[in-house]
Amino acid sequence: MIKNIKTLILSLAATAMLVFPFMVPALATAQSCSTSASGANICDNLCSGVNLSTNPSDCASATAEANNSVNNIIKTVINIFSLIVGVVAVIMIIIGGLRYITSGGDSGNVTNAKNTILYAIVGLVIVALAQIIVKFVLGRVTSSS
Repeated sequence: MIKNIKTLILSLAATAMLVFPFMVPALATAQSCSTSASGANICDNLCSGVNLSTNPSDCASATAEANNSVNNIIKTVINIFSLIVGVVAVIMIIIGGLRYITSGGDSGNVTNAKNTILYAIVGLVIVALAQIIVKFVLGRVTSSS
């Protein structure tokens, strides 16, 4: 039973690590606005091409809104993933505690139960640190753009 749960958790984590990078769109930014040979401003043409506006300041606000929406999507996905991992870790702590109680003094079962609890706590710490790192990185990316 426990091996099946561990296998399921590992396969879900591996799948998430393989799929997640493809779900996050790449951010592209223009280097500078210049004037073409015909005298038209390239930024104005880009914004009017997507029916935003011919005003470059509106184009900048639309780019900022797009960056914020991408950041919100990333935050939401990370929060959901962290919530799932946190719930699984708490369940594993409970299972480890029950195994510890029902070990009957057998040193092998006690060791397995302690390891289950230890690994679940390490998982919770990793999830907490991942949240801190993601918030730090997204804060730096948002402030630099």
